[in-house]
Amino acid sequence: MANPHLIPLVEALWRLDEAWADAANGAELSRTQLLVAHQAVGVMQRRLDGIHAEIAAGIARESRPELGAEGLAKQQGFRSPATMIAATTGASTGDASRLVKVGEATAPRANLLGEALPPRYPFLQRVLAAGELSAAGAAIIVTLLDRARLTVDLTRVDEAERLLVERARGLSLDDVRKLVVRAEAWLDPDGVAPREEAARSQRALTMFERDGSLHLTLQTDIASGAPIRAAIHAFVGATFQARAQAPDPDAGDADHRTVAMIQADALTAICEHAIACDNGGMPTTGATVVVRVSLDDLTAGTGVATIDGTDRPASISTCRRIAASGAVIPAVLGADSEILDWGREKRLFTRAQRLALVERDGGCAMCGLPPQMTKAHHLRWWHRDTGPTDLANGVLLCESCHHRIHDNGWDIRIDGAGTTARVWLIPPATVDPTRTPRLGGRARYDIAA
Repeated sequence: MANPHLIPLVEALWRLDEAWADAANGAELSRTQLLVAHQAVGVMQRRLDGIHAEIAAGIARESRPELGAEGLAKQQGFRSPATMIAATTGASTGDASRLVKVGEATAPRANLLGEALPPRYPFLQRVLAAGELSAAGAAIIVTLLDRARLTVDLTRVDEAERLLVERARGLSLDDVRKLVVRAEAWLDPDGVAPREEAARSQRALTMFERDGSLHLTLQTDIASGAPIRAAIHAFVGATFQARAQAPDPDAGDADHRTVAMIQADALTAICEHAIACDNGGMPTTGATVVVRVSLDDLTAGTGVATIDGTDRPASISTCRRIAASGAVIPAVLGADSEILDWGREKRLFTRAQRLALVERDGGCAMCGLPPQMTKAHHLRWWHRDTGPTDLANGVLLCESCHHRIHDNGWDIRIDGAGTTARVWLIPPATVDPTRTPRLGGRARYDIAA
């Protein structure tokens, strides 16, 4: 009989065993078997992460410095718990240290009288034990919360933990990082400007030639890099649009450049255009840097702003500096009585409507690609369904996700109105038999929403 604590792990192993059946290796699995096996392995990995974090905390407790040579790690010939864990798992010492950190942050505690206390982060402990979050994702959240405890009221830290845990379920590690960046600004808006200034003080561009190539290394703050990113993304988007419209994509002279190559070519083209300055219709024409901030925050000089295409929030002072250059697009669109809902009078979404969709979706509502690499699509098709060209019937999608939506039977639902509406992605029954909606768009990463 398995220990009750391990039963979910054992059940996942049974599902993997059933899915694998008599196959000799993974290459022999059918699509159905691959999906079941993949899901079972995901559950096992996250469950093992939770169990391993508990074990790591135990190893650290039995290896605490006051035990000296009698500590568990030193008895086993290791200088620290992290090196012992790394040697056993084959992970890096840094990964092992983070595992110990997660285990200690989610382990039960005791006060000086020996009385039991809850874990430092009880919400995180529950999702980790339930296999709903990886140890790597938990480590990012713990790092943020531990740092916030030094400067932020503990009640707010507890609220941030609850919100982060709630939003992090089902996200990839990259998406958890985006979520944590937003949460840090929400937790400590006064800390955004100092971090921003530190990044700006380290800006640098180095250039050198080697083996017939020019090597560039650029490091700059997010706000200064925003127009660079916007221009290059616009060039890449225009290139892919032209590639999609090519009559024969397999022709000998077809464009087969990688994204990295196109980005390099974009920088060259932009600099050539700047030198010639002949206003020759660059593909970057119309590329816009959108800075989002509430009017109250902008007026009072408090809070933070966000810049489309970047994950890290910007300070109000940076927002004001961009606004002073005349390059800011206000978040409140349609303020000059510009019509955002055109009904059936227009086939294509207007620029104002697209900006409103950017405000709501943040980029591709499904995969998160930046706005410059998306198009506005009708949910109810213009011709087939006589769908209107309205915000409630529009969504931003990259080319790949647009095909996935139509080819694989996904549905999209918009709840609410305007730029504060929420986009829900509804998977087909072949992906999720319950067809449980998944939150998409900008709201997926908005900690305060």
